[in-house]
Formats: sequence, structure tokens, C-alpha cells
Amino acid sequence: MTGPATCTSLIDMGTRFRMVVHDVECVAPEAKLEKLPVASALWTPMPNLKVGAAAWIYAGGAHHNAFSQAVTAEYIEDFCDMAGIELVQINKDTNISDFKKELKWNDLYYLLSNGIR
Repeated sequence: MTGPATCTSLIDMGTRFRMVVHDVECVAPEAKLEKLPVASALWTPMPNLKVGAAAWIYAGGAHHNAFSQAVTAEYIEDFCDMAGIELVQINKDTNISDFKKELKWNDLYYLLSNGIR
């Protein structure tokens, strides 16, 4: 099935949890993927593979993730707000310089919000 989707990874940062949400676009495979032992989907990461993969790695995204075409980044953001989980999103507007700054600001926020020990 083609169309927008999300790949989501929950990471234990030691003092908090971080949810990494990556917007992707599902595309039709050029050939059957019948030899894959699991469900299959083929997607293009946003904004592109180079930036999307780099941001995923900088955020600590795991190699196992949850993929959905039904659950949007907005739903995950609402859940993270309710559960007190840090959220970082990789989408069509992501650039690495700003993303790395966001991760650093988030580290500072969570350090200060928990109190300096």
C-alpha cells in the first residue's frame, strides 16, 4: 500500500525515554518481495535517505521500529505529551544542523527539569 507512514522507535536514555518518529512515504515495490520472511513495505525516508538516516542515528533510533500507516506522528506526539516522553520527529523539513541542536536543547531541558544532582 502506498502513501504516508511513520517509523517509530522508543529509546531508553537512562534518565528518560525518547520517542523517535520518522515520517516516510510508502512506495510500490518494483518487484515482488516474496522471499522476505516478514511483512514487507518499501518506503522513502523524509526528507531523503542521507538526512533521514543521519538524523535517525543521531537520535539513537533502534534497528527495530514500529511501522504504521494508520498511526500518525500527531497521535504519537499526543501520547508522548501524556506519558512525559521526549519526542523528536524526522520529517520533510529536517536538516541535520538544526536537528543536532534540538537534541542538545532537549538534553539540557531534561537535565534541568529533573533537577541538578
